[in-house]
Amino acid sequence: MKKIRNPYEGMEEQGYNCFACCPSNPFGLRMEFYEDGEDIVCLWEPHLNYQSWIGTLHGGIQATLLDEVGGWVVSRKLQTTGMTTHLNVRYKSSVPVGKGPLEIRARLREMKRNFAFIDAEISHEGRVCSTCEMIYCTFSKEVAKNDFLFNGCFLEEEQGPEAERNL
Repeated sequence: MKKIRNPYEGMEEQGYNCFACCPSNPFGLRMEFYEDGEDIVCLWEPHLNYQSWIGTLHGGIQATLLDEVGGWVVSRKLQTTGMTTHLNVRYKSSVPVGKGPLEIRARLREMKRNFAFIDAEISHEGRVCSTCEMIYCTFSKEVAKNDFLFNGCFLEEEQGPEAERNL
């Protein structure tokens, strides 16, 4: 797996404070992402602050994790931005907190015009706990750049427009 650079890191003054992926959001999830072939992966440790019932990760947090990894599929694999138009989560079993990291994994299933169909799942110790089908409406590269300050999403080992900003 290869680590993906956060294309918005360092843009807090411009308003970047994503609950899911901003590394400086004190209340956020601080997710980090990796590319593993066609998949985008996040290894994330659930904290007790995100539980619902005792020792169980809240379903809304699970939906956030799944939605965010889907967004990073759009950023990395399609090199643009977009918005979630459909999110269908299936909770298969409880997700423990304080019992080690989760693996959140997503992949692009298909494109239809500017709609990205993405599948994702949350696993703990190899057991799939939640699955998700998402649809993202993707934006043109011009809209992504002008309206969302997106200049590409690159691996740490790659050079890109934001590489100079983050060095």
